Amino acid sequence: MADTSTPNGTSGAWALEARGLSKRYRRGWALRDCSFRLPAGRICGLVGPNGAGKSTLLGLATRQVEPTEGELRVFGVPVDDPAVMPRFAFLGQDKPLFKRFTVAETLRMGSELNPGWDMAAAERIVRSGHVPMHARVGTLSGGQRTRVAFALAFGKRPDLLLLDEPMSDLDPLARDEMSTLLMAEAVERGTTVVMSSHMLTELEDMCDYLLVVAGGRIRMAGDADALVPAHTLVTGVTEDGALPAALAPHTLIEARIQGRQFHAMVRPKGPLGGAWQITEPSLEEVLLAHLRSPDAPALYTPGARVEAEGTRTA
Repeated sequence: MADTSTPNGTSGAWALEARGLSKRYRRGWALRDCSFRLPAGRICGLVGPNGAGKSTLLGLATRQVEPTEGELRVFGVPVDDPAVMPRFAFLGQDKPLFKRFTVAETLRMGSELNPGWDMAAAERIVRSGHVPMHARVGTLSGGQRTRVAFALAFGKRPDLLLLDEPMSDLDPLARDEMSTLLMAEAVERGTTVVMSSHMLTELEDMCDYLLVVAGGRIRMAGDADALVPAHTLVTGVTEDGALPAALAPHTLIEARIQGRQFHAMVRPKGPLGGAWQITEPSLEEVLLAHLRSPDAPALYTPGARVEAEGTRTA
């Protein structure tokens, strides 16, 4: 039998598995019929415009929100099972720390609230940034507070770390420092990371897996190294002011016409003919094309798709 343990030695090949996951508020559906799989041990970028459903998805994964329909499992266990709680840590953009606590008191609080607390790891993360243990949290810089928040998250020794724009308020130098810290700690521990971010270049450098959400639905899911090469940028001359008919057999994601010239992001279904300029897009170009075209056909790499049959209604 194949070994389906995570790098931490925990069971379950999938860190997250959603089947028909939906959430409806009074104003309408925030998420609708989302089904996907995230393998354990990956660093996943969660991408989408404001209001796309990213925060709702993270809220469902952290049990802050209950689904209207469907099911979400964490390492094979239903998310509403109490056994899930010790296995994940969540860090939001606001990083709610007690400003009057010292750094040492903050870490001690973490040890008292989490049975599997790793004080050595938490203190190492803090001290490597030269953050004084006696300093009150309210006196720290944004980068120092983020480092303390990461120390709390990794001190819990989670199998799954969920991050909602945790570095959006940092300057470029502090963001680079925190990104390096996150990567080093996650790789060392084999932690699965899901990180929501609007910084597309940051995701390109850090993430090997992607979940793209738009209009409350999954638009792309899977390995970044497979998603990007599935797309091609095509530039050429229009035919009577429209896209050439020869592009019709291919899956069109986005097209823009400027004068007599067109620029199109396509998923080829065969050789691309015509006197066109063909280039391989960057991850940022692919993501932007999908975010600008939420009605484009969804794309899943092998293993990322899961059918919604057999889901249960909450």
